[in-house]
Amino acid sequence: MRTTDISGSRRALLKAVGAAVVLGAVPLGGPVAFAQSKTTKIGLIGSGNVGSALGRSWARAGYEVMFSSRNLDHDRALAAEVGARAHAGTPEQAAAFGDVLLFAVPYRALPDLGKSLGDSLKGKVVLNASNPFPQRDGEIANQAREKGAGLMSAELLPGARIVRAFNAIGAARMGSAWKEPGRIGMPIAGDDPKAIEIASQLIRDLGYEPVLVGGLAMGKYLIPGTPLSGEHTPDEIRKIAATLKP
Repeated sequence: MRTTDISGSRRALLKAVGAAVVLGAVPLGGPVAFAQSKTTKIGLIGSGNVGSALGRSWARAGYEVMFSSRNLDHDRALAAEVGARAHAGTPEQAAAFGDVLLFAVPYRALPDLGKSLGDSLKGKVVLNASNPFPQRDGEIANQAREKGAGLMSAELLPGARIVRAFNAIGAARMGSAWKEPGRIGMPIAGDDPKAIEIASQLIRDLGYEPVLVGGLAMGKYLIPGTPLSGEHTPDEIRKIAATLKP
């Protein structure tokens, strides 16, 4: 297994957000400050259109990734295609491998994954890209839409430091933002300041500009069909988010 070092850091300011973050109390899309090494490993739970596109892009940016799904043969072929920084394993192996995890599975899979992955989720930053679609996911999706996808995901994945992200832009475009870095904004929501810092770095390394729209309660807007869905510039996201209530 090979790791890649990165020199230097990106500096800016992130105001702390707590569990009771409300839209008017946090800077929407404010800059963040941290120094994150690309020795950070990313475990991808779900290697469909979203997971594979993001995994490819993170590997291109210098991160080690592990693809996982219910089809290990598919994941092995995908990892071989992506190259030396990519690996394949079971969801359990990916959860143990990753310093940061991406969940890109149908929303109905979250309850079982929360149980089967258990302690391996505790304390880890989880980027939650799963969207609840009632016609596909059934009653759990109705519950998530009523409660809010961010807050519901926190219940289903106990102990994880969740950041809602990659929910509003189509999978076909997920892997191409690096060609025009910073042009497209990525709305995110979370309650954990450090998790937001880490997620923001990973998002920037894909070519998006992260825009914090508030705490996990604002995750109810990070699903298709809301004003924040689709591609927007960072400034457009800030303007839209300013009109929304937690």
